[in-house]
Amino acid sequence: MSTIKNKKSIYFKAAIGIFITISLIIFSEQGFEAAVQGLHTWWEIVFPALLPFFIMAEILMGLGVVHFLGALLEPLMRPLFKLPGVGAFAFAMGLASGYPIGAKITGNLRRDKLCTQVEGERLIAFCNTADPLFMIGAVAVGMFSKPELGLILATAHYISCIIIGLTMRFYDPPNSNEDVTTSPYEEKGLIKHAFAELYRARKNDGRPLGKLMGESIMESVNTLLLIGGYIILFSVFTKILHLMGITKLLTFILTPILKLFSIDKSLILPIISGLFEITNGADLASQTNAPLIQQIIITSGIIAWSGFSVHAQVATMVNGTDIRTKPYIWARVLHGIVASIVTAIIFNPLRNINSLNAIPAFANQGYQISKLSLRIDYLQRIEILSLGMITFLGGLIAISLIFYIIQKITIITIKT
Repeated sequence: MSTIKNKKSIYFKAAIGIFITISLIIFSEQGFEAAVQGLHTWWEIVFPALLPFFIMAEILMGLGVVHFLGALLEPLMRPLFKLPGVGAFAFAMGLASGYPIGAKITGNLRRDKLCTQVEGERLIAFCNTADPLFMIGAVAVGMFSKPELGLILATAHYISCIIIGLTMRFYDPPNSNEDVTTSPYEEKGLIKHAFAELYRARKNDGRPLGKLMGESIMESVNTLLLIGGYIILFSVFTKILHLMGITKLLTFILTPILKLFSIDKSLILPIISGLFEITNGADLASQTNAPLIQQIIITSGIIAWSGFSVHAQVATMVNGTDIRTKPYIWARVLHGIVASIVTAIIFNPLRNINSLNAIPAFANQGYQISKLSLRIDYLQRIEILSLGMITFLGGLIAISLIFYIIQKITIITIKT
């Protein structure tokens, strides 16, 4: 029975491959234009935005800094998310830099045996997020021309992200590889344990700084080339599906479902496009005639879902590990639903808050906003994201230390 199933799967995949190839030949001109558009998105936005963070993540891993941060954050991450402290580094980098750096760091943590298989699956479910500049700048300002919507999108995205993280702590499937042992910080004190972990990790790595930097740059560029390939491929694939009439078929199927929730039918095309790629889906949502609240709810769900393009990138980032992608896919579905619900709840209370009025001012100093992308001055973007990441990590460390002190006081009180 299993042999027959495997044969059908092989034949089906081969048929899909042939279908896509023939479609590329038929619609070669439109496919070329879509590929160029995907290339521009990767080269002008994704590559400069992610490269420095990819490089620094690799260097910090080699220097033992991630291990140091992991030890400091253990008292916070373990009780809240059932994750090792190093998970906070992946979470912070994911929040600051966006897709798919959270997945890449999670894959590296698993390869270095800093988390178990289940912990890696829990972590990747909520640390692979959209970055705030994309939601505030590209979507709220560039697509909707309403800066105040950025606060709604970002708040809903990160609240729902934390909800997913707290939900995934109950994820504990049987027959998983639990091969990680951690030294308890209670025996030697948190700070001393953190420095011991840094020294141990650096000693085990052993690469000279020049070699570490060179290999980090090479690994990061190779990863980004791979991401670029995915962006271009799915840009072409989405265009072909539209030209082949597949989107019309999906529209026919989804129309009765959306009617049940009183959602404007003009949002069907953005939903279908967002299934594959978030930028196109969000941009199409901003161009519909649907009520604004429905546009934002759908856009929030699309951003949280992140699209098959990002899912394919995530699968590549964890390739070579035992982290399974099925829990991640289900977490994306749940994240999309929760983000949409949270957006509906907070939309009216936050609608008139003008705390993001500074965004257009930044635009005059280097932000050039278009309907499809946000070109940000390179150094300005790095500065904003770096400060955000440092602030977030600093806040987590402070909370973790408070947790640790409370725990120590409780233990001392019980003993006396």
